[in-house]
Amino acid sequence: MTYRAPVKDMLFVMKELAGIDAVAQLPGHEDAGYETAAAVLEECARFTEDVVAPLNWEGDKNPSYFRDGQVFTTPGFKEAFKRYAEGGWQGLQHPADFGGQGLPKLIHSACSEMVNSANMSFALCPLLTDGAVEALLTAGTEDQQQTYIPKMLDGTWTGSMNLTEPQAGSDLSLVRTRAEPQPDGTYRLFGTKIFITYGEHDMAENIVHLVLARVIGAPEGVKGISLFICPKVLADGTRNDVHCVSIEHKMGIKASPTAVLQYGDNGGAVATLIGQENRGLEYMFIMMNAARYGVGIQGIGLAERAYQKAVGYARDRVQSRPVDGSLNKAAPIIHHPDVRRMLMTMRAWTEGCRAMAYVGASAFDAAHQHPDAEVRAQNQAFYEFLVPLIKGLSTEMSLEVASLGVQVHGGMGFIEETGAAQHLRDAKILTIYEGTTAIQANDLVGRKTARDGGRTAQAIAAQIEATEGELKARPSAACQALAARLAAARKAWLDSVSFVVGQSKGSPNAVFAGSVPYLMLSGTVVAGWQMARALIKAEDALARGEDADFMRAKITTARFFADHILVRAVSWRDSIVDGADSVTELALEAF
Repeated sequence: MTYRAPVKDMLFVMKELAGIDAVAQLPGHEDAGYETAAAVLEECARFTEDVVAPLNWEGDKNPSYFRDGQVFTTPGFKEAFKRYAEGGWQGLQHPADFGGQGLPKLIHSACSEMVNSANMSFALCPLLTDGAVEALLTAGTEDQQQTYIPKMLDGTWTGSMNLTEPQAGSDLSLVRTRAEPQPDGTYRLFGTKIFITYGEHDMAENIVHLVLARVIGAPEGVKGISLFICPKVLADGTRNDVHCVSIEHKMGIKASPTAVLQYGDNGGAVATLIGQENRGLEYMFIMMNAARYGVGIQGIGLAERAYQKAVGYARDRVQSRPVDGSLNKAAPIIHHPDVRRMLMTMRAWTEGCRAMAYVGASAFDAAHQHPDAEVRAQNQAFYEFLVPLIKGLSTEMSLEVASLGVQVHGGMGFIEETGAAQHLRDAKILTIYEGTTAIQANDLVGRKTARDGGRTAQAIAAQIEATEGELKARPSAACQALAARLAAARKAWLDSVSFVVGQSKGSPNAVFAGSVPYLMLSGTVVAGWQMARALIKAEDALARGEDADFMRAKITTARFFADHILVRAVSWRDSIVDGADSVTELALEAF
């Protein structure tokens, strides 16, 4: 099954839900309206379909490998990355001052989705580089920015993020990599970093490692961590004292090299400090939040690819007569109701999360570019609330969608040659890296809900209630049904918000026992809200006679989301509010 970028749906979401024309009113984005978005997306679709997508299966069969201290990527990756960089895709959302195109995050998000649908292993390299660029734009000196960013945007160099160590996974307070100050103002790094995506490869001349380390004498814990730039190759052309000692053999994303990097075996790796000492975690979170949003986009992209493959198979696979007797012979399985239910689940989840993510990207653009400080602050709060939802829900749903994709294939889905299994194996990492789903949920509970007394969540709920009013005012059965489902889901969410706010200090175990269900509930309500807004826009377009087949499909998909996905909200609410005791009661020795 060949990948085809869903450009029409992307542009619908960008125009009708995310407000691309309003984004084009922001200072610096005046040339980035709908026509620009359409042109960029069409060009990206051609590139990803023709150049990147054909390498996906090849990367799974012939992954990156390590030999004699070097990492060799899948045949074709190096050439594809060269074309990716030459096409300007790495610099799409970054400032023109450094060689980028300065386009909104909204447009970049759609292009990123396409690259990830086409080949997630390939897309990880640009994702990590984007994060490194963001960190330098925020905390780097002008000299650091001028030295590193243009080379990363033109593809000569790539970036990596070095957090994890053998003893320090999510708990970065345990980081032991040490940094020794030198008389010339540089530092020497000593330590081991693991799980470094594209920490070594053969696709670029240099790799700019951003490394968390502890300066000698720094305070213990997270307050003593600093962030450093440590290039693989130094300015004079000599190899720095950082070396790949192995790469991991993984369940999925096999073409993406996951490196173990050793710093300082021969006198110390030369590095320069980013910002101030002991503020490294603060700077790294800039990179991490950009990556978390990007991983959510990966989930959406992978779900789209799994859905397309499942639809293609369901159209071709002939098995059994339809239960309604409409045919007297075996028919393609897409005729069977349960297959259609699975395909609709895949479609609705993907479209709902896409809408949520693109709306979040639009808020990011307004938060950074809007001339009114109050509007910037409102959009920043909205975007920050959405990030754990986009990351957490979109990746969890990608697992469900990829699993359904295997199920649609039946026994053939369990056979590697069909390709459906690759999507399921690739999807699993998405719920783990850049913070597990529980870590996203903890962020949502603590920083995004309890800290402000639920005000941001309540403000979003008020907007959802306004959309319910619009739905109720319309006569169609779809609008009436979605209004009822959305209202029930919103009330379940508000009950859960009240529980989180009210119990977070006195009964933290009770709150955090339901943190992941709270994330799933929150994200599903927000995605359902966007599907409701899409329904309204699609009905209006249909009344005008615009693209009837597409609009009818959008209406049906929104109705399905309400009837089959939004209805999960009430059960999540019950688990959150009433289910804590059964999580924590069992004695530890009984496990």
